[in-house]
Amino acid sequence: MKKSVFKLTIHMVSSLDGFIAKKDNSVSWFETVDYYEQGVTLTEQDMAEFLKTIDCYIMGAHTYEHALKLSKSYGWVYGDVPVIVLTHRNLPVDRQTVEFYSGDLNNLVNERLIPNYKNVWMAGGAILAKDLISLKLADEIRVSIMPIILGEGKLFFDAIGHEQTLHLKGATAYKNGIVDLHYEIKK
Repeated sequence: MKKSVFKLTIHMVSSLDGFIAKKDNSVSWFETVDYYEQGVTLTEQDMAEFLKTIDCYIMGAHTYEHALKLSKSYGWVYGDVPVIVLTHRNLPVDRQTVEFYSGDLNNLVNERLIPNYKNVWMAGGAILAKDLISLKLADEIRVSIMPIILGEGKLFFDAIGHEQTLHLKGATAYKNGIVDLHYEIKK
């Protein structure tokens, strides 16, 4: 049984038309030059304080491989926070904070995450997001919608297979045109 203090959040960056990646996995579209005058300004200090509240990340293998590639140009965005990568493959690891897991998702959440963490974020992977929702293991979904229509690529919610009721907990529009939507998953 979940403790009330534990929370597993699915986070994804998406285009307005629901794509989380281009066919070539490029992320240049993550950067925006849009300006929304009525938006909120997000400072680096605000972001740093918020990131301190996350005490573990989980992600799929493809997201991890992409993060490794991006870390060569942008640095490792997850800092010293533990990262658990779900994979059956033997992947390179160059950080002590990264570990791999290839077992049952229920066991991962109930036996490893809940006893050790309070605020876990799934940092990417449409398949992993689908599985967490289907198994009723996720508590929240946070989507950062970029001001762009990609037209094609990998969908965030592709064939989840069932209806899922959500409760809007918050919406924030930023000066750069990004809109963050925060939903509670109704169980």
